[in-house]
Amino acid sequence: MLVDLKQKSQVTIPGGLVKKLNLKVGDKLQIEEQDGKLILTPVVVVPKDQAWFYSPEWQEGEREVDRQKQAGRVHKASTKEELFNKLGLDKV
Repeated sequence: MLVDLKQKSQVTIPGGLVKKLNLKVGDKLQIEEQDGKLILTPVVVVPKDQAWFYSPEWQEGEREVDRQKQAGRVHKASTKEELFNKLGLDKV
């Protein structure tokens, strides 16, 4: 697929790719050069105060919770006292 480099170094991404990648006006694209090629990657910018959620450690914890839920290792407490008891916090 060929596109033209226009004034001010602008390039138009073909509509088919925009639709396929679900790109919208204002989306951020990371651009990098690799072995003489330009690589555009759609990215989502996360506010710094929320970056902890995307850390590898936190995401592993999220996956562990998902595994426990799928295995049926979930308990729903009806009261605060029941929750504290189940967590072993009733003796504190």
